[in-house]
Amino acid sequence: MSTPRFAFVAAESEEAEAARRRLETRYETVPHGEAEIIVALGGDGLMLETLHGSIERGTPIYGMNRGTVGFLMNIFQEDDLPARLARAEQVTVHPLRMKAWCAGGGAVQEALAINEVSLLREARQAAWIRISVDGTVRLEELICDGVLLATPAGSTAYNFSAHGPIVPIGAHLLALTPISAFRPRRWRGALLRNTATVTFEVLDPNKRPVSATADYTEVRNVSRVEVHEDPNVSLHLLFDPEHNLEQRIIREQFQP
Repeated sequence: MSTPRFAFVAAESEEAEAARRRLETRYETVPHGEAEIIVALGGDGLMLETLHGSIERGTPIYGMNRGTVGFLMNIFQEDDLPARLARAEQVTVHPLRMKAWCAGGGAVQEALAINEVSLLREARQAAWIRISVDGTVRLEELICDGVLLATPAGSTAYNFSAHGPIVPIGAHLLALTPISAFRPRRWRGALLRNTATVTFEVLDPNKRPVSATADYTEVRNVSRVEVHEDPNVSLHLLFDPEHNLEQRIIREQFQP
């Protein structure tokens, strides 16, 4: 196996920075623009940030956990890194594209989300949101703290905390999950094909303001949000064969 050229990025924590300094002393690296692989040292937050930064070039990202959760990261180990990179397995994901209209005729803003797009109430009163799928109204009125649409890669994050389903990689599904729904009380969300376009309409944006967030890009005071998976954007994650993402997602579904 040929050794791929690689570069490091690290989270701002001392643990991650110390690991980067040791690894850069130990291994030959190249400038980021020449790297065939970016090795990210941190947690899932850094992985998302690094993936967003790699959209233009499409450079695969291999993460090693120097953060907290690290669901998208491999086990941190300093030995035999070139060999690990050479045999790593690639998972390709497509992000969600959010288009948000601001209340009062403000600018339309777009952003990409690898994990989820979430709508959240901004004030003390619950949000009122109408939900359409592919142009058909499926929920006339959702009274809630919020609602989110998650990718399979993000289904174990905020979506799971909101009691949404874990979606296997390759299932070609998106998870639509309410957050603290008041009406309808029994609605627990839906699984949608990854080709669906979901439209959220904020029914009273002045009295009940709502924000929309695509990963870490937030748009305040929205009136309408459209979300769909963008098949033209591909992001590549690398995992050790014995610790691949698909198996992790399956195991997560059987945790007590």
